Amino acid sequence: MNQLLSPPEGIRDLVSYRLHVLANLSARWAEARYQQRFGLKLLEWRAIALLGGYGPQSLNELARGAGLEKSYASRTAAGLIKRKLVSSTPDDRDARGKLFELTRPGRALYRKVFDDAVARSEAWLSVLTAEESAALMDMLERLAEQARVLEAELNQSLDGMHEK
Repeated sequence: MNQLLSPPEGIRDLVSYRLHVLANLSARWAEARYQQRFGLKLLEWRAIALLGGYGPQSLNELARGAGLEKSYASRTAAGLIKRKLVSSTPDDRDARGKLFELTRPGRALYRKVFDDAVARSEAWLSVLTAEESAALMDMLERLAEQARVLEAELNQSLDGMHEK
């Protein structure tokens, strides 16, 4: 187990705070860039990216993948349907559900915005060497996995408390 080099003196020294700041900076930059270049809100881009990268999805899958409440995902999908970027069809797996997928214009927009997202990612990583970039991506994946483990442990602990 790794030990911190020096104990945190305040919230700004915590990894969770630094990740939060970084995520907010990234989201603000992406929101402004995608709104200006493509007329998309960040949540719309996330939905398009998930559908473009992974194919048709249910509302629950879309919400989970985008990290959204189901109601936000529903409103986002409805707006994209209205703009004819997304279509919906009945979901064979769920009689009441729908599957959402990109339309032809939605797929064309996805390709443009994804190329721009790659350029944005490269701009971010430009301050790192190739080795540092690879190490960062590996570290982020390991930290995300550890966060999932810790969340599952907390949920099990909470479930145990509720059963008593």
